[in-house]
This record gives sequence, C-alpha cells and structure tokens, in this order.
Amino acid sequence: MSELQINTTQNVKIKFNAAGGGERLLAFIIDGAIKIGYYLILNKIFGAFEGMDEWSQIGINTILSFPVMFYTLALESFFQGQTIGKRALKIRVVKIDGYQASLSDYVVRWFFRIVDVYIFGLGFFVMLFSKKTQRLGDMAAGTAVITLKDQVNISHTILENLRQDYKPTYPNVIKLSDNDARIIKDTFTTARLSKDYETLIKLRTKIIEVVGIKEVKQGTDIQFIDVILKDYNFYTQDM
Repeated sequence: MSELQINTTQNVKIKFNAAGGGERLLAFIIDGAIKIGYYLILNKIFGAFEGMDEWSQIGINTILSFPVMFYTLALESFFQGQTIGKRALKIRVVKIDGYQASLSDYVVRWFFRIVDVYIFGLGFFVMLFSKKTQRLGDMAAGTAVITLKDQVNISHTILENLRQDYKPTYPNVIKLSDNDARIIKDTFTTARLSKDYETLIKLRTKIIEVVGIKEVKQGTDIQFIDVILKDYNFYTQDM
C-alpha cells in the first residue's frame, strides 16, 4: 500500500494511505453488481414493453439507462467522493492539493472511465504502475483514492470531549464539510504538537473567512479552533 502525501492550504503535509488496486477493483465489482441488479429488475418490470416498436423500445431503454450511466458521477458528487462500493470498502476520492473534490473533478474522472474501464481495463494497469495508485481519470482531475481504514473519525474523537450540557458558539460551522473538518483537525493537531503558532494563526484566519465569523469569542488560536471542532461535531453528529 503506497503512502500519499497531501499538502493542505495551510502548507501542512498530511499523510494518507492510497487505496490499493485490489480495493478499488472490488469496489468497482460491487458497484457493477448493483448496476446489473438494476437492469435485471427493469427487465422483469418492463418486460411488457417488448411488444413496442423498435424506436419506442430504444427510447425507453435509453431513459431507463440514465441511472446506470450516471451512477458513479452522481454518487461521488453527493457522497463526497464515495459510491456504495467505495463506502463498503472504506475508500474515498480526494484532491491531491488538500481541497475537497468538486463536481468538475468528478465529471473528469467519470468521463475518463470510457478509457480507463471500457478499453481493455487500461486504468487498472495504469494504477499498478502509478506511484499514487491513480488511473488516468485521477491524473487528469488531480485526484487520488485513499483508504479510510484504521483512521480515527473526527466525530468519534471529539464526541468524547463534549459535555451533556455543551452549548455551541458558532452555528455557521455547518458550512464546513467532513473533509474540511478533517483537514482542520489534522492541521490543528500537527501544529499544536509542534508549537507551530504561525500555522495556527493562518488556520484561524482561514476558518474565520470560510465560516463567516463576525466575532471571535475565544482569546487564543488553540481555544478558538478547539471550539470550532467541537461545534462542528455538535451540529453534525446526528446527521
């Protein structure tokens, strides 16, 4: 399993394990089985349309095929880089520069599936020789697939620190995504342990800008970021 190093916007390097080719292939097989199951169900339900003329059948089949055609693109976009197969294998698509992948990134990856998957499985062989286990679509989109196994989830670690009567301070933290919160947590932990106060200041400034905080109620950078992480956990733990 190769190691993947991501540079965050605060110039802090975070290390992840890139998902192996076997994991990605198994996730692909799971997603493929779901698509096949969908077709089998359609065949049973809409078998009555076989008596229609050829053009009507083509039109109906095309429309009903949309969920399969856009399955990967739709799920990765809605579930922050995961399909059902990826979620089952605990792997996720991320940007190499530390940002959360955007819709355009997912579109590029999805478009390149034509080459990666349907032309002799070229993408799988490219992954085997890629340092970051990337297929052509990943290289074009600037993404990689990481494994989430053996990593502590942010909500688990912070949940233990929340009191029963905890009252949040910044409701705007819901503007953050899980990926944003993870990067903040990792950067915060690294900077605090190494006493990198410059990075803590930059991180605080970035959070204020992104979340849209008008008034900071904590005296130090460490106190402020700690409250941001707790507030994020408070508002998202039941979602």
